[in-house]
Amino acid sequence: MKHSFTQLVDFLKQKITTNEQFLLNLSAEESDFVRLNHNKIRQAGHVKQIHLSLKLIQGEKHATGNISLMGESEEDFVRIHRLLNHLRSQLPFLPDDPYLNFSTEINQTETEHSSHLPESQQMIDDIIHTADTLDLVGIFASGTQYQAFANSFGQYNWYMNNNFNFDFSCYLEKDKAVKSGYAGYQWDKASFVQRIKNAKQQLDILKIPEKIIQPGQYRVYLAPSALAEILSMMAWGGFGLKSHKTAQTPLLKMTKENRHLSSLVTLSENYTMGLTPPFTRQGFIKPKQVTLIKQGKYQDCLTSPRSAKEYDQIVNADSEMPSSLELQKGQLKQDDILQTLETGLYINNLWYCNYSDRNEARITGMTRFACFWVENGEIKAPISVMRFDDSIYSMLGNNLLALTQQQDFILDPDTYSQRSTASIKLPGALIENFTLTL
Repeated sequence: MKHSFTQLVDFLKQKITTNEQFLLNLSAEESDFVRLNHNKIRQAGHVKQIHLSLKLIQGEKHATGNISLMGESEEDFVRIHRLLNHLRSQLPFLPDDPYLNFSTEINQTETEHSSHLPESQQMIDDIIHTADTLDLVGIFASGTQYQAFANSFGQYNWYMNNNFNFDFSCYLEKDKAVKSGYAGYQWDKASFVQRIKNAKQQLDILKIPEKIIQPGQYRVYLAPSALAEILSMMAWGGFGLKSHKTAQTPLLKMTKENRHLSSLVTLSENYTMGLTPPFTRQGFIKPKQVTLIKQGKYQDCLTSPRSAKEYDQIVNADSEMPSSLELQKGQLKQDDILQTLETGLYINNLWYCNYSDRNEARITGMTRFACFWVENGEIKAPISVMRFDDSIYSMLGNNLLALTQQQDFILDPDTYSQRSTASIKLPGALIENFTLTL
């Protein structure tokens, strides 16, 4: 993969004229996919795909095109040459772009996170053997993902990582299920066994008749997967420089009216943690970390190359949507969650989240899958599906009691066109006066 990309870069350098520049981005993967239902393999396959994006620049004009590669030099040379000529023919008809911004400094990087994952067959065998008679449904993906950048100035950046992601649910009947996931760079069978053990325990509780919860305010524990939904909503325009400059961010009151969250909340874009490369698609090198919220107070924005040019700022992100978000852990021990919760709700998952009042950063959504009523530190019964409606300034502000010591590393299971490289690492959260509406 690396050799083929280098050949294409050399080929392009020979084909461009003296008044042209190019930016070349590669995105590729070699992945195994397995779909399971009733804990049996229903579909399995292997995908190898290579996508190339070429931006041709002349002055302040630019045109971009995308192609898929065969992995065979001669055919790929023909394809990229055809694309180059097509982009060249478009340039005279395009207007100048005042926010065109790309790096002209040459910063070479080469990063390869090569983990020692077992064969996919071995991991699937572990899954099926561990889940045994459970009605397990899920999608398993494992393999290598590649990202690369090069330009006509001589810059070359290469990034490779090897990882797996298993997104699954264990069903009792109809809509009664426990949703879980296991992802990372190292396969630990013992860790997966523990997740299945937890799922079995929660499935047993789902057999108990549901407790009907009345609308009101409750003390709740949001598991990491549930809290991830809240943070995903915050990320929707919450951290981008453009959204702040145009007053479209839901967190505007944090910067304009000095609103703040709990001092427990420190949120950052941690590029050293996730699957995204340390360089942007325009050749800028990202910092290792961008602190977005520090001890409850808004600190920095994510700044894409176009926003950096428009507002005279330094580039620190490829786009202004987080891709490697991390919420700092707290002090609550995992074994103490139920006792500290005392009486209230244990919420594993949320879904259908949206803003009910964007200006107030108020979010509404539904509880999902295995959520429980806890009384005197013991899980007593599952609860019926409920809708919540609460503000981030409450949930992660004055009503946030504690964050857990343990953080979950959650990879985005999206495989639309290719495997996602987005991730989030976060603890669970203990919150009081969490508002349920119906």
